[in-house]
Amino acid sequence: MIQATSSDLAIELVGVTKRYRRNTAVRELSLQIPKGAAFGFIGPNGAGKTTTIRMIMGLLPMTAGQGNVLGINLNSGQDQVKRYVGYVPEQHFIYRWMRVGQVVRFCRSFYETWNDKYCSELLDLFGLDGHQKVKHLSKGMVTKLALVLALAHEPELLILDEPMAGLDPLVREEIVERVLHSICERKRTVFLSSHTLSDVRRVSDVIGIIHEGQLLTVAPTEQLVSGTKRIRAVLEEGQQPKESPEGTIWNRVQGREWLITVKDFTSNTVERLRSANPLQNIEVIDLGLEEIFKDYIRGAEVAA
Repeated sequence: MIQATSSDLAIELVGVTKRYRRNTAVRELSLQIPKGAAFGFIGPNGAGKTTTIRMIMGLLPMTAGQGNVLGINLNSGQDQVKRYVGYVPEQHFIYRWMRVGQVVRFCRSFYETWNDKYCSELLDLFGLDGHQKVKHLSKGMVTKLALVLALAHEPELLILDEPMAGLDPLVREEIVERVLHSICERKRTVFLSSHTLSDVRRVSDVIGIIHEGQLLTVAPTEQLVSGTKRIRAVLEEGQQPKESPEGTIWNRVQGREWLITVKDFTSNTVERLRSANPLQNIEVIDLGLEEIFKDYIRGAEVAA
């Protein structure tokens, strides 16, 4: 992760923890997201993604730790944070009895920075008619409306929590294109949580993986994908592995086959693996983000 000073950070979390009685939803999470970055946040259901986002938004108090969003302390300035952040949750809290134009006027009253021209452009772009009632909109159109409301006040930070869950590929593509355009055109910071890893990879220049409330890794997207490899090694007859390579995320021995997933892979990784273990053959395999994600989770579960 890129090191930055506090003034360069859109989000800074230090040791953030959230407990519900005996259950710890987020555990000592520390994270730095520079201004202008697009951050992808991925993890299984119940991993702590939405809890983390709700704490960032000031909607949920932290049990322990410290947090700053756009230089605002989360323990004292929750209401201020909402003025500068655009937020699209998975469940959209939009009054269904209102018409689209009424929703826009209602939300407009909360933001001094609301840009009417930009809002109109977004409504036209997404084909939203101001006279339509929200209850008559499809799920995809409601998501588009939520994105319009999140963008129209020109936030410095855009937070998207599973915004495209259950949408068809064409609608998802349209929303991803709008988010990418927003990043490039207005240089805003984006925090995207999604189970659709192809969207995360496309949007994000930095990715974090969380599991059971603990952050497993944070890395630039290309470094995470290109630097994580799976090694398939064949053990000599009757032998077992003696030493896993540095940076091992997950490994499994089945018969004579030894599969190892390694982060920060270099050519020296294979040399060290071969010199420390009784091996007959080694093959290095490239991985996509989905396989990398699965192996991080598998490794965490084995370690637990």
